[in-house]
Amino acid sequence: MDEKVGMVCVIDDDNVYRFTTEKYIQMLNLPIKVVSFGDGEMALEYLKNNSNQADNLPDVMFLDVNMPVMDGWDFLDEYETLKNDLSKEIKIYLVSSSTDERDHNRSMKYSCVEDYIVKPITEEYLERLIKQ
Repeated sequence: MDEKVGMVCVIDDDNVYRFTTEKYIQMLNLPIKVVSFGDGEMALEYLKNNSNQADNLPDVMFLDVNMPVMDGWDFLDEYETLKNDLSKEIKIYLVSSSTDERDHNRSMKYSCVEDYIVKPITEEYLERLIKQ
């Protein structure tokens, strides 16, 4: 029997963070495909282009708050209008180095956000989130 292949999306302008997060996910030895983007605009374009292809949409998304071009907040605003057109529900985890309580509270105003995570994400926590 084939094991279902999941997909994780990492959206972060920090190349090193994207690279290490992808490596952590690969080290879990789970049937998971990883796609990553350097800004929210590229990620939104990907979602729009694959909106009716569930296999090409991520199950879980790790979204950085502070990015150039389109930051995490702008992405979430756009995503809220797009999510009903997607053929799959995506769990979004907002990731930031900010410990400001206002950012955490703001993130919870978005129905699509599962949690607000302060960087760095530990390997153990990452594994737990993905396996859920």
